[in-house]
Amino acid sequence: MTTISIEVNGTVHELDVASRLLLADLLRDRLGLTGTKIGCAMGACGACTVLVDDAPVRACLMFAVQASGCSVRTVEDLVQDDGDLDPLQRALREHHGLQCGYCTPGMLMAIVPLLESGRPLEPDAVRQGIAGNLCRCTGYDTIVDAVVEASRA
Repeated sequence: MTTISIEVNGTVHELDVASRLLLADLLRDRLGLTGTKIGCAMGACGACTVLVDDAPVRACLMFAVQASGCSVRTVEDLVQDDGDLDPLQRALREHHGLQCGYCTPGMLMAIVPLLESGRPLEPDAVRQGIAGNLCRCTGYDTIVDAVVEASRA
């Protein structure tokens, strides 16, 4: 066991973890943050995307010990203080950018850095930003439309 210190959604956690524990499993099983989905468990689908020090990372490929000393943001961090949806989540709802919802948490976390750049986004930039996240339901156009709108709001 190794003791790690990890900040998750603004809260610092000191935890004893096995060296082989994946970040996705730490988030879901130890911290109860089940928004992070495990799809393929090989890093190909993007469902487990979280932000580690503000960069999108596949949580199914990163060991928890590698995240020690880092700041991790999960989809749960998008909830507004009043419990309302984040503007990006609202835009996805309004544009029907989610259907089954399984890919949505990872998709959101891949999009957050794009929006935090503060510049209006064009569809090609959004498509490039979400290229590593698979969605079997939407066809991506509605997701792209929602992100473009959210970037201009």
